[in-house]
Amino acid sequence: MKKFIPFLLWLLLPGGMMAQRTWDTIPYGPDGFREAVEKFRKEPLVKGKILFLGNSITEGGNWKKLLKDSTAINRGISGDITYGVLYRIDDVVKRKPSKVFLLIGINDIAKGIPDEIIMENIFSIVRQIKAGSPKTSIIVQSILPTNNAFPDFPDHKNKDDHVVTINAQLQRYGDRLGYSYVDLYSKFLDDESRLDAKYSTEGLHLNLAGYQQWVMVLKSLKHL
Repeated sequence: MKKFIPFLLWLLLPGGMMAQRTWDTIPYGPDGFREAVEKFRKEPLVKGKILFLGNSITEGGNWKKLLKDSTAINRGISGDITYGVLYRIDDVVKRKPSKVFLLIGINDIAKGIPDEIIMENIFSIVRQIKAGSPKTSIIVQSILPTNNAFPDFPDHKNKDDHVVTINAQLQRYGDRLGYSYVDLYSKFLDDESRLDAKYSTEGLHLNLAGYQQWVMVLKSLKHL
């Protein structure tokens, strides 16, 4: 497992600060990112609801139907990375959600962002939610496995060492930073330690069975 390097130390390493600017989602955001953020910010301000936060894997879930809760809020944006979530965290905080379910990181890995930066960004997301909405329960979910037997999204595949490293640190720091960690990773593996094909459309994103499995895991842990 890679040694964890604190973010401030990383910035002191050669090229650290310049690299951070290069990886920033905002100038290099996914298509439709700004439009989605503006749409979210214009939605009626309803507080105290369940909110799912992340990238396309979160966006693809029909959480209102899956949870049988018409008030559930979906804050997934296709292609998003941790910098994008940090940029739009104000929309989350002002809604004072009862619970935030965060799943983010696989697109960061695909872009080559170091594990240490991804982890520090996730920790920063947690801190900002706690600071702005202290009564919100934060559930940080592990990055899901992928399946390289499918040809789609090759940049996201064969990165299992990064996924495992980040997940281990997310689990390690849960108590210290005041969030609940959920291991989705192991619940989606097949016998060859890949994302089980029965849960996926192309080895990265989830199908309906995958979302149902996700909800089942959360319910089994009493998070829903």
